[in-house]
Parts: sequence; structure tokens; C-alpha cells
Amino acid sequence: MIKIYTTPVCVYCKMAKEFFKKNNIAFEEIDVTTDDRLVDEMVAKSHQMGVPVIDINGEIFVGFNRSEIEKALKITA
Repeated sequence: MIKIYTTPVCVYCKMAKEFFKKNNIAFEEIDVTTDDRLVDEMVAKSHQMGVPVIDINGEIFVGFNRSEIEKALKITA
């Protein structure tokens, strides 16, 4: 299961979501601006406030690092 913690104005969040959609990868988007508890959940996982935070089966990525995410998902370009 992939969770992506986002905000509506985050450019890198949009890039990450487009990447997942393009590769037909299901994900759950969590907009942290809607609830402070979601921010707490994100910070507990990533130890920082920046978005996106991407949780791929417990492996945490801060920001949109395409090559690392491709590696984690075993996607070859």
C-alpha cells in the first residue's frame, strides 16, 4: 500500500501523483491540511514537515525522488 502525504499547492506532490497514475500504481492521497492529526502522523513517519512524504510499504521517502521510488517499486525505465 502506498500513501502519499500532500498539500494542495505542492508541485512535487503533483509530480509524484502523476508518476503513480502514469505507471498505474494505486495510492492513497492524504491531504495534511485537513487535519492536524494527519500532520502528526506524517511527522512521526518522516521526522520532518516537508511534503510530499511517500510511504511505500513502510519505506519512507521525503520529496519526490523518482529514481529511488522506481527502485523501491522495481520499475525499470
